[in-house]
Amino acid sequence: MTKNNKQLDKIIALAKRRGFVYPSSEIYGGFAAIYDFGPYGSLLAKNIKDYWWKKMTQEKENIVGLDSAIFTSPKVWEASGHVSGFSDPLMECKNCNARLRADTLLEEVGVFADEKMSEKEIIEIFLNNKDKHKCPNCGKKDFSEPKSFNLLVKSNLGNFTGDFEKDPAYLRGETAQGIYINYKNVMDTSRVKIPFGIAQIGKAFRNEITARQFIFRTREFEQMEMQYFIHPDMTKDEYEKLKKERWQFYLDLGIKEDNLKWKKHEKLAFYAKEAYDIEYNYPFGFKELEGIHARGDYDLSQHSKHSGQSLEYLDPETKEKYIPHVIEASGGVGRAFLAIICDAYCEEELENDTRTVLKIDKKIAPIKVAIFPLLKNKEKLFNKAKEIYNNLKNQYYCEFDSSGNIGKRYRRQDEIGTPYCVTVDFDSLENDDVTIRDRDTMKQHRVKIEDLETFLKDNLNV
Repeated sequence: MTKNNKQLDKIIALAKRRGFVYPSSEIYGGFAAIYDFGPYGSLLAKNIKDYWWKKMTQEKENIVGLDSAIFTSPKVWEASGHVSGFSDPLMECKNCNARLRADTLLEEVGVFADEKMSEKEIIEIFLNNKDKHKCPNCGKKDFSEPKSFNLLVKSNLGNFTGDFEKDPAYLRGETAQGIYINYKNVMDTSRVKIPFGIAQIGKAFRNEITARQFIFRTREFEQMEMQYFIHPDMTKDEYEKLKKERWQFYLDLGIKEDNLKWKKHEKLAFYAKEAYDIEYNYPFGFKELEGIHARGDYDLSQHSKHSGQSLEYLDPETKEKYIPHVIEASGGVGRAFLAIICDAYCEEELENDTRTVLKIDKKIAPIKVAIFPLLKNKEKLFNKAKEIYNNLKNQYYCEFDSSGNIGKRYRRQDEIGTPYCVTVDFDSLENDDVTIRDRDTMKQHRVKIEDLETFLKDNLNV
């Protein structure tokens, strides 16, 4: 096992042990590539989404929010090309019947297929390297011929015959289509004009053949997407502006810049004008964190054609009519979550111990401050600590912890990324002050109880 694989295993273990991420349906043996966010994981994910929403909509005058339905008319997915072209090349191991993706098998032997390659191109590369591949489950090299496997998840919504092929409905494969089909509604009901954007956070579903690498690739996931509608002549300038903003977003979340890089798509979809990914250096290598794409007028043109509805924009000043072009920023909550955890994970050697700590940026840390009485069986200490907790909990997510010794309580808070721990001791009863311990430096100092709120406000940056 490589060092990086060991690091990922440690992160997965910490995520489970400390209530960040659980395997879904675990009491029934689990359900492949589906995960549940636990108490701290749900808070961290919420903080990521809230910060994204703040930066994307609250701080922007011309970007509005949307929460579209998970189910849409099947015609939406026909128009978008997902029904005919949203697929991966699938093959089966003839020995153990494991179903595998051609591109993931190629990665195992150091051959990387560009994400914009056609299935035909990927299959051709796979067949040219066929002798190099072996099944990761049984080690054999005997595979069926690759064939297309559509990633859309079918549902029986509104289908009372049980015939999915005759009358299919789909769980959405991405959130962007909900934005495109509401583009006209937003224009008609909001005071927006070109250029403007529509932002959305929501669940998407893909019937992945080989979902792996913890929460990096899952079958149910949450997207943070913004589609920006512009005049065709504005594409270059607005695209470069969006790229800079999205790069800075991840730096502002505390991710080290050395762990980020740009990847340009050399092979573009036929409708695309430009496509870059921000990649993060996960324990399994640099992989896509977010895509920033210039999509041209393809999406609105397709929906206009298939629906029969005009989606042209009439410029109120120049009277020019045109189908707006679109640039998008599309990232996954799970991928951002994993990048933040990986980036924050530290093991530090102390004098007589090793501590594990998540140095999560303070503004998105799940718990902002933990309050401890030095001894739980001393009523006055317990009550004073509880009083402080009750005063702070309306402003910050706090924890009250009186179990175990102080050292163990510190270690637990380190592992969930809590920036500050406040301890009430016997001096607190005499002097109305407390000890504050910093997560990153482990330094401690005394602060008056009456100044505690001011200290936290100045240092948490929330």
